Amino acid sequence: MKKLYFFDTTLRDGEQSLGITLNVRQKLQIAEQLVRLGVDIIEAGFPVSSPGDYEAVKEISKNIKGAVICGLTRCVQADIDLCAEALKYAENPRIHTGIAVSDLHMEKKLHLKPEEVIDLACACVKHAKTYCHDVEFYAEDAFRSDRNFLARILQEVIKAGATVINIPDTVGYATPWEFGELISFVKNTVENIDQAIISIHCHNDLGMATANSMAGLFAGATQIEGTINGIGERAGNTSLEEVIMALHSKKKEYPFALNIHTREITATSSLVSRITGIPIPYHKPIVGPNAFKHASGIHQDGILKERETYEIIDPATIGASQNQIILTARSGKHALRHKLFELGYRPESNQLDRLYGDFIQIADQKNEIFDQDLHTLMNSHPGH
Repeated sequence: MKKLYFFDTTLRDGEQSLGITLNVRQKLQIAEQLVRLGVDIIEAGFPVSSPGDYEAVKEISKNIKGAVICGLTRCVQADIDLCAEALKYAENPRIHTGIAVSDLHMEKKLHLKPEEVIDLACACVKHAKTYCHDVEFYAEDAFRSDRNFLARILQEVIKAGATVINIPDTVGYATPWEFGELISFVKNTVENIDQAIISIHCHNDLGMATANSMAGLFAGATQIEGTINGIGERAGNTSLEEVIMALHSKKKEYPFALNIHTREITATSSLVSRITGIPIPYHKPIVGPNAFKHASGIHQDGILKERETYEIIDPATIGASQNQIILTARSGKHALRHKLFELGYRPESNQLDRLYGDFIQIADQKNEIFDQDLHTLMNSHPGH
């Protein structure tokens, strides 16, 4: 089985979410939990961006063991020097440097010609290699780049010493079949691609980050980059917990070896939400408050007979409490009897019919029926 590397950028790309500034202590807390989760690489920050970020990367490199500690840089030698200084205590350091490669970015943002971009990229990879063996190169806006140019620059930076090449969909523009085709193109076209790990970094602007990442892995990438809860700039990044559980659920289709401890997913998600102050949406896959709640009568009946009828993931697998039956006007008699049994009531079948009629009248007036409502209902039908 091929090894799949999980690269977590919650502390770097995730922190770029609007309104988030994490202090050193908070970053250390999250980094410690990421190690418990089992991620392989922690991108601790962008040292040149601020003194606080430099300090955070330095403290994480000093204190966190059991994962590669990575720092981001631009293709600027001073960035690389400062990043290397921040990472000097790391057990396993990685410098993540790169440059934009699309025509749009090269012309409008960098004001550089393609050949100048290649020369600069190679020079910076070589400079980073003077500090550490493990150097990742990101080709910003790779999905919107000219394919032939992308293949050229990737080939050259691998020659220069890049051990990982990061192919981002920086603005979340790809669809799954397009992104999978791009990874296949890179794998089949770049002559020395076998000398580097192919990494993917997808954004969620069109709501397809997880799907694009799965397509990229299917096409041959062996490193996945993302954040916990999908936080990040604009519409966010690939949600690592979604990819983890998609792979866990489809082991035959994706036969990768993972280091991940899935039972730490809920704890990691909750910690990131609490520290960042960004709430988890109710309908967020895997970790959302509604992910294992059932309100439809048909679903409730199926779940009570066999959990797998309407759940593809056992909540215990991610360290969550068991599924919940939510009583509403859409609930059936089976769900009502189940909740009454949980509260210690044992109505007979003929009694349940009368109880259900009164239950529906109450439920039509409320969004959700709670335990106290059921106690009141049973007090109005003594003898049960």
